[in-house]
Amino acid sequence: MKKDRRAFLQTGFAGLAGSMGISACATPPKTNLQQERYPELDRILARPVLKTGLLPDPVLIESLELLRYEDNFICRVRSKDGAEGLSVSNNMQMISLYPIFVNRLQGFFLGKDARDLENLLEGVYVHQSNYKLQNLALWVPLATIEFAILDMLGRIARQPIGALIGDIHHPEIAVYQANNNRGRSAKESLERIQQNVAESQAKAVKFKVGGRMSKDADDPPGRTEELIPLVRQAFGDDMTIYADSNGSYSVPEAIRVGKILQEYRIDFYEEPVPFDWYEETKMVTDALEVPVAGGEQEPSLHNFRWLIGNDALDIVQPDIFYFGGMIRSMRVARMGAAFGKVCTPHISGSGLGYLYMLHFVSAVPNAGPFHEFKGLNRSLPLTCPTSPLESENGTVKVPTGPGSGVEIDSDYLARHQVVG
Repeated sequence: MKKDRRAFLQTGFAGLAGSMGISACATPPKTNLQQERYPELDRILARPVLKTGLLPDPVLIESLELLRYEDNFICRVRSKDGAEGLSVSNNMQMISLYPIFVNRLQGFFLGKDARDLENLLEGVYVHQSNYKLQNLALWVPLATIEFAILDMLGRIARQPIGALIGDIHHPEIAVYQANNNRGRSAKESLERIQQNVAESQAKAVKFKVGGRMSKDADDPPGRTEELIPLVRQAFGDDMTIYADSNGSYSVPEAIRVGKILQEYRIDFYEEPVPFDWYEETKMVTDALEVPVAGGEQEPSLHNFRWLIGNDALDIVQPDIFYFGGMIRSMRVARMGAAFGKVCTPHISGSGLGYLYMLHFVSAVPNAGPFHEFKGLNRSLPLTCPTSPLESENGTVKVPTGPGSGVEIDSDYLARHQVVG
């Protein structure tokens, strides 16, 4: 049955992969997976992402600043020709990580040509042994810098960010409503899920199972087994429903819960075991029919190569902040596409993460049918002429203006002070 389920996921990927310039594997190879897949994955990783042909002239970075007002962090980059780009960071993380931005990353980019962004990302990784910080400590500040540079380059090229990293495949993004109701009873959790879905009009929903990295403990006890059937019964057979364990289980318990999810036709099962249990993730994936998703916490391209090359995941979920930006995440999406895997990126819920998710997904041909939505950040005064940035009947229009497509209120921006 698992083979049949994977065949379903791979439907249409042969033509898709061909359009991306990569070969497709219609069925899992019968020979050693690493031998078969790694050469192809390495070719994909070597292909450039940023479309520098849209930028014929050098874009030398004159300044790169981190600005702070209360707990909001904005990156501002300016070129020697006067172009400017802005990004809003993942503020929940940057409040702890801003010294890494200032002391380890900022100076590396000065005087460099922004069109060489892909090589700059590789260079700053080695600079001052920054690779020793790999994970959120490095990737969140670096993603913040990448988004500002992409905003600047998009404004110069008069293209939205998505058009700089691929072709626009999805001008509108259908969303799933993400919920976090652990610690509450199954019935109370369901009520909150229903309320959130009514507000966003989403046609898909994700709910939490297990206790979050809890070694098989539920939160509260008995909640998961009661909640799974309640959610399906409440929303009916036409609703797409995802379940997220956040690494709650051992392999036997992950398989046991996965079989309950299968019984109620849940559409994917996210992080059934702790995220860095690679072999164990594959064991769960091999044992279940329900597609297994993962990658939210993954910091390494090489590890994604292993997960895809060894068929350990059906759905890849790089978080574009936690993974260091859109360019690295696009490489994961491309690797997944080569072997019939959907890319449904995770997005952390502060700053303008939802906006960057929209731009990224717009350029991902093998994007999943629904993408994470945690609501509009109304604390940031901004305008967007080309999109309301709201979920309307379950979809959000991707901005089509240059760069990020939004303008942050100048008075609000002026309240920020440069972080020294």
